[in-house]
Amino acid sequence: MKSILMTFMGVGTIMNLTAGNLSEDRTDQPQTGGGKVLTMEEAVLGYQLYPKNLYIQWQGDRNVLTYPEGTNLMGEVAGKEKPEVLMTLAELNRLLEADLKGWPQYEWKDGRTLVIMRQGKRYEIDTDKKVLAYVFPIAKGAQNVTSNGQELLAYTKANNLYYVDANGNEFAVTSDEDPNIVNGQTVSRNEFGINGGIFWSPDGKQLAFYRKDESQVGTFPLLDINSRMGTLREIKYPMAGMKSEQISLGVYQVASGKTVFLDVDDFGREQYLTNIAWSPASDYIYVQVLDRAQKHMKLNQYSAKTGEFVKTLLEEQNERYIEPLTPIVFLKNDPSRFIYRTNNRDGYFSLYLCEAATGKVLKRLTDVNADVEMVGQDDKFVYYTSAEVSPVDNHLFRVEVKSGKKTRLTQAEGWHKVTMSGDMKYFVDNYSSLKVPRVILLVQNDGKKVKELLKAEDPTKDYNFGEITLGTVKSADGKFNNYYRLIKPMNFDASRKYPVIVYVYGGPHSQMVKNTWQAEMRRWEMYMAQHGYVVFVMDNRGTSNQGAEFEKAIHGQCGQAEMADQMEGIKLLKSLPYVDADRIGVHGWSYGGFMTISLLTNHPDVFKVAVAGGPVIDWKWYEVMYGERYMDSPHTNPEGYAKVSLIHKARDLKGKLLICQGAIDNTVVWEHSLSFIRECIKNNIQVDYFPYPCAEHNVMGKDRIHLMQKVTDYFEDYLK
Repeated sequence: MKSILMTFMGVGTIMNLTAGNLSEDRTDQPQTGGGKVLTMEEAVLGYQLYPKNLYIQWQGDRNVLTYPEGTNLMGEVAGKEKPEVLMTLAELNRLLEADLKGWPQYEWKDGRTLVIMRQGKRYEIDTDKKVLAYVFPIAKGAQNVTSNGQELLAYTKANNLYYVDANGNEFAVTSDEDPNIVNGQTVSRNEFGINGGIFWSPDGKQLAFYRKDESQVGTFPLLDINSRMGTLREIKYPMAGMKSEQISLGVYQVASGKTVFLDVDDFGREQYLTNIAWSPASDYIYVQVLDRAQKHMKLNQYSAKTGEFVKTLLEEQNERYIEPLTPIVFLKNDPSRFIYRTNNRDGYFSLYLCEAATGKVLKRLTDVNADVEMVGQDDKFVYYTSAEVSPVDNHLFRVEVKSGKKTRLTQAEGWHKVTMSGDMKYFVDNYSSLKVPRVILLVQNDGKKVKELLKAEDPTKDYNFGEITLGTVKSADGKFNNYYRLIKPMNFDASRKYPVIVYVYGGPHSQMVKNTWQAEMRRWEMYMAQHGYVVFVMDNRGTSNQGAEFEKAIHGQCGQAEMADQMEGIKLLKSLPYVDADRIGVHGWSYGGFMTISLLTNHPDVFKVAVAGGPVIDWKWYEVMYGERYMDSPHTNPEGYAKVSLIHKARDLKGKLLICQGAIDNTVVWEHSLSFIRECIKNNIQVDYFPYPCAEHNVMGKDRIHLMQKVTDYFEDYLK
């Protein structure tokens, strides 16, 4: 067990890259003193330069590890020494009548059936007999394909929901013609843990689905310049304080072809329905119903057959906000009890054992002061990962349901990602730490190591990189340790004064600093360190993995606690003898773009240069679900919105600022940055602006090389 306060010193490597020609870059050629340096393309797109990995899946309910290796799909029985070939690429090509050069993405339907989606068809392959079990034709334009685990596939086309049987017969579940009505797709802009809109019952005979009515939601125009005259594409965009979408949950009975809608009317038509769960017997549906203000949640039970409300099992209230993220999970060996996850009771995301009939909380299963996430269960134990060792480490534990006895199952320091076997007797432990590129182990469910599957070499050994340090700075309120990553310049000279680039995100559901290989560092950060910069990244209050109080400190005034914490980081930087306090820059995207401009305009005497990408400028122009959770409504919190708006901060701009934005950004719409530019013009403030045509919220692919070169050049021109 290591201390929560940890500082790692000394690792100075990243990415095993081929030496490139930097003559394309405007950045000065660094004096390497031996070792390679990154090209911009390698820094941005060098995906192949990560440590070697094994893309392991368990073979359904069998204790067999499967992974592609060369042209073969390998299978390795847990506990046996040598893997075997489950299927060759040649055998797969024969079955698919294809000429694939490598293994495609796949999944396991059960212990013998391999599933591959290809060219509008879903292939189910019996790997024991090496034959096709089923071929499901998927209609053109079909999306959100979801299997019932048997012989039916549901999917959406346009705004309606369909399913197809094993004979290729297609059936319409919905037939709405109104373009404002959307069935079977994700809702609430993927907030509240929502990542789909189709929910098969355990018996595969019923299909629950979201129905979204956007008729009251305003539209925002996006300009498509790909045609000669240009066209406008309008998207539905519910802004904070304005009309939102209305969600229903339908249940379709396959046998009868009839649909009922759940009788959900707790908080009006703009309530949120999330974390959908079925009872093991497929007779009830459980929904976490949240009011639009996101301060009151009810866990309700409904009849799947009639849609009638049965009872409210649990309620949560919080004057700041409630954010339900996880459906309830019934115990495998006891359907009279379920596991419920929330951070609204004991200050951390914890697992609670509850009585299914009444919702009564029987016990807190994970009695630790750390956020936890359930990863599986067997007849005796619940398995979970948590940050209880350290906020920058992730470990696997198990707790005995009956006694509450806890056991730590992963021992090496670092960030562990685990994949449990179907019967929970084994798990694959894929971990790394600051000094360890990657190790993959096969481990028994009691923590006993069975076999080392992979120990990746350091792919950066031939490179000359700066030293990476992990450390902590006290939050501005003195209550928390904020973790940071600091990278020193290549060939560091303690007698010199170096410019600093602060990279910031700072928003909810993020963690930029972890005890992973190179501490979650982006290669561009090391590229800048190679060119003579100190690079600093810190997770402030409002980010993840340190409990509810840490996360909710930003409520009602986004940017304020975050800035206060970041300025504590600046104090640390200024105390370092090798930092030039007159040359500090800041860069961030999205919430980080908001933070970048906030820091530059609120602390103009500290930050000399800034590059902000896709920045939120005024939260009243952001979407309802996210914006109202953290800021409330503009009608109920006008002072908070006014305080953190950057529109009137334009006049305080002193340093150099470059704003970049995708021209068809559908997340942070163009109104934000253009409004800030207009305000700069009103105040005769010069600012630099660069739109990326046809890019959405993130600039991807080779265009990203152009983006990061532009960011780099801006710092080179005005900071260095």
